[in-house]
Amino acid sequence: MAPPTPPSSVPIPITTPLPPTTNTVAVPADSSVWSRITTWVSENKAVVYTIAGVAVVVTTAGAVYYVRNSSESKDSAPRPSKKERRKRKQLEKEAEAEATAAADAAKTTDAATTSDSKAPTVEVADELPEVNENTVQNLTEQQRKDFAAKLKEAGNKAYKSNDFEKAIDLYTKAILCKPDQVYYSNRAACHNALNNWEAVVEDSTAALKLDPEYIKALNRRANAYDKLGKYSEALLDYTASCIIDQFQNKSSAESVERLLKKFAEKKAKEILATKPPRLPSTTFVSNYLQSFRTKPRPAGLEESAEIPHNTGKGQLLIGLNFVESKSTISYDDAATAFEKALELGDLGEYEALAYNMRGTFRCLQGKHEEALADLSKSIELDPTMIQSYIKRASMNLELGSPDKAEADFAKAVAQNSEDPDIYYHRAQLHFIGGEFAEAQKDYQKSIDLDGDFIFSHIQLGVTQYKMGSTASSNATFRRCVKNFPDTPDVYNYFGELLLDQGNFNEAIEKFDKAIELEKKNKPVAMNVLPLINKALCIFQHTQDFEQAEQLCEKALILDPECDIAVATMAQLLLQQGKVTEALKYFERAAELARTEGELVNALSYAEATRTQLQVQEKYPQLAARLARTPLR
Repeated sequence: MAPPTPPSSVPIPITTPLPPTTNTVAVPADSSVWSRITTWVSENKAVVYTIAGVAVVVTTAGAVYYVRNSSESKDSAPRPSKKERRKRKQLEKEAEAEATAAADAAKTTDAATTSDSKAPTVEVADELPEVNENTVQNLTEQQRKDFAAKLKEAGNKAYKSNDFEKAIDLYTKAILCKPDQVYYSNRAACHNALNNWEAVVEDSTAALKLDPEYIKALNRRANAYDKLGKYSEALLDYTASCIIDQFQNKSSAESVERLLKKFAEKKAKEILATKPPRLPSTTFVSNYLQSFRTKPRPAGLEESAEIPHNTGKGQLLIGLNFVESKSTISYDDAATAFEKALELGDLGEYEALAYNMRGTFRCLQGKHEEALADLSKSIELDPTMIQSYIKRASMNLELGSPDKAEADFAKAVAQNSEDPDIYYHRAQLHFIGGEFAEAQKDYQKSIDLDGDFIFSHIQLGVTQYKMGSTASSNATFRRCVKNFPDTPDVYNYFGELLLDQGNFNEAIEKFDKAIELEKKNKPVAMNVLPLINKALCIFQHTQDFEQAEQLCEKALILDPECDIAVATMAQLLLQQGKVTEALKYFERAAELARTEGELVNALSYAEATRTQLQVQEKYPQLAARLARTPLR
């Protein structure tokens, strides 16, 4: 079902940057630790290469200097006689022989020492130490360190050769010699290559015990948790990684978003499978119903008609009275009455209307297939009932079938091309699709056929604004204020556009006027959107959280199930660092969600907030760091 008036169904969201002092987890999507490193290398390339060059030059210069110095010494010294040269040569041979004998003696001594010791040693460059839990006990601390390093290097070579089992064995021996986070992490990488996810988690956890901020181990464990379907655990690790990296690692940030979506979609399907159908908030239902022009009731169903309540016609009358009540709105009672009306039957000429109304409320409850069947039955019984075509078109649009929606509008036009509701709702289809020029034409057509329907004027002004014509839009709303001075919706939607333009003071004036008229016209069942919009305006303009919260609280007293008020309150609390309180409202928003999309969105926020609490509990040092990190 398309929103009756896009601005009313979804107020302008909070888009201002979060205050630097808040603890809200924000993930900049355009920054990356890799790009920062690349930039550093690019900017400091001369330094890097100079350092490397100096090392090479020093080495070469030293060798050149030594060779040159020796050459110069030889060239500058007097040439010895033939007898002296023979004597020097003989002495060199004797010295060489003595050196060889000494070396052989040293080897014999080393071999003897090795045979007497049971501790493993390394003699040849390619020889690896044979270690186990027993022999490692006989090694000195330095030997353990040296052997561990050698085993680790051999493990790296095996890993690069894709010999993962051998690499695991080598890293295991290195760990026996010297437990080290890098060795555990490297062994986890081998298990990762073999899809041994439980082992990846175990080794990464061991690495993190040694170094809690080891990002590579955090990311590796997060990936393993993801593969195991443990999305909350994976999300916690990726979030911690983001905080440690100050949200510079784009890959980790994207993983957070991906996991939130995956978790929320899985959870949403589970919830929807068992969630009983329910109506959305009073504000939502009222906005939808008032998007249709009021039509006279059929003769015999006037509000004052006396029809027995235990009949189909009597229940239909009860339902209509509940819908149109000016003092007490009970849409749940109306829905129940329409269901009973068709169960009791014997509706005669009112049967098409009964199917229309039951289909309307089933649609609002999210029972789409049943609602479509009811509206189709209404059209079958009375092809001239234009609202049934329009409502079915709205449903098809919401269900992702714009072609079917267009077909329904075409059928409606064929039945009665002078019905202004057709063009108003067809304009909504164009508006939602971003076809603003077509929307503008249909809104104007609706006005030409009936200039007294305020929402056609309002939506025309909104469309003009979307098309970039702010002056025309403001002019349209000022005409609305003049021609419909007692209609609160005019001031509410005009205020939204002024808020979007940054005209905060004038926007607040409009919201105050809307609130005043709502209280006057509908004291019990007032539309709470002006209260919420004013809260958003005050927040954006003055950062007065207290007043903004009070307005949202008032809205929730008047309409406890208003999902927009709940979501707004959650955001306000979150941006003040009141994470625990915010979580309650996000969870409440999930309870109130009507569609799968709404539920996924609410669950994503709730899980992100819950993860932030877990970070504060599990990584208090990271939570403190996050509080000091300016968020962008």
